[in-house]
Amino acid sequence: MKLIPVIMSGGVGSRLWPVSRETHPKPFMTLPDGQTLLGKTFRRAAALEGVVEIMTVTNRELFFKTEDEYRLCGSPDLPRRFILEPFGRNTAAAVACAALQLRAVHGPDALMLVLAADHLIRDEAAFADAVAQASRLAAAGWLVTFGIRPEYPETGFGYIEIDPAGVLDGGFKVSRFVEKPDLATARRYLAEGHYLWNSGMFCLQVGSVLEQFAQHAPDVLNAAQAALDAADAGQLRTQQTLTLERESFAAVPDISIDYALMERSAQVASVPCEIGWSDIGSWSAISALTEADPAGNRCEGEVLLHEARHNYVQSPERLTALVGVEDLIVVDTPDAILVAHKERAQDVKHIVSQLKKRGHAAHLLHRTVNRPWGTYTTLEEGERFKIKRIVVKPGASLSLQMHHHRSEHWVVVSGTARVVNDAQDLLLHTNESTFIRAGHRHRLENPGVIDLVLIEVQSGDYLGEDDIVRFEDVYGRAGQ
Repeated sequence: MKLIPVIMSGGVGSRLWPVSRETHPKPFMTLPDGQTLLGKTFRRAAALEGVVEIMTVTNRELFFKTEDEYRLCGSPDLPRRFILEPFGRNTAAAVACAALQLRAVHGPDALMLVLAADHLIRDEAAFADAVAQASRLAAAGWLVTFGIRPEYPETGFGYIEIDPAGVLDGGFKVSRFVEKPDLATARRYLAEGHYLWNSGMFCLQVGSVLEQFAQHAPDVLNAAQAALDAADAGQLRTQQTLTLERESFAAVPDISIDYALMERSAQVASVPCEIGWSDIGSWSAISALTEADPAGNRCEGEVLLHEARHNYVQSPERLTALVGVEDLIVVDTPDAILVAHKERAQDVKHIVSQLKKRGHAAHLLHRTVNRPWGTYTTLEEGERFKIKRIVVKPGASLSLQMHHHRSEHWVVVSGTARVVNDAQDLLLHTNESTFIRAGHRHRLENPGVIDLVLIEVQSGDYLGEDDIVRFEDVYGRAGQ
């Protein structure tokens, strides 16, 4: 029986700002153990029995970042396939596109295991057992959800009501899905014992889920098929990719898989789980991953405390001191600091909304930005100038490009740079430089075996990242 984990990596995680941003969302956050949520999800999926490949549905701008993360996880012999979205379109679109593509590749009997990229599961053995139970039900035609046995009356999750009399092989028939309850209702759900947290994970037979889409959400299915028909099939690096075209994908209804299918179908079952699950939805959940000191403080980085209690501090790059405060969340990044009361951890998303309204880049980018070829860090900027630190990975190269409004001065700090500068082809070493005038075609490449580090000084009337014309690009971005 073929099992294909489908990792859905589309959420921004606005409640985890300032670490989570649109170009560096929650799945890429590094946890206290040094791993990311996305890396943990990939490793967990790859270790399951019967897995023949792993599919990922994500934003096309995050493809190379995702691939870099997967390479750190190993499993080089396990095929990887990607569906790349031009923008987020909710979970029904992602599941429908994935199911249609898997039917074309593996046939209708294949099983798809839908996993969120940003969930934490501590008991992987129990998770594997739950997947085995769900696979049996899915092979029999059930749309299977993973229901988490509630540990306390949580008001931030949706719930699944199971039918105690509807016993199946390893699970129960689902009576209904219910929205996030108030506290009194959540306490009642906990006491009654037949309500589960809705984890947002599913095990589905490809043919069965497509039949249910055709019956209950044909508009989603038909639009998803049209989006796949218009997709650009290619192979980036060594992975099979489908890049969805913007206009056709926009026609797919923006609806969750729960609303589109699970709440309408009579073929839904749930496997109750105790797998150490958390959706890591706030800084309170992140703080629980760090051990507390005797005063209840949980700290990451160099932190000094005086008469401070029950605080969470994440400050990896500079000294942070707290004096006489309690129940605070303090998160320090190079370009933004968050200070919030623990009881208001869910409200961080409102800060992100304000940043978007103001057009402030802090909701979108970190000071250090990942690119397929490496990273750049903005060190300083002002009127008509910007200074960056650029790191190019060994063997990587930037596109052959041109800028209309800015000139650039490159100084090599370490490593070796091969530079195309208009008609010149240069090899630059440490402390050597070149000046690139506006309008000149240029390319930067690292021909060495260590990172190339250089300082770039930009000057001109306009210094935006969109002032770039690409002529050639090994990462498929020419013309963008």
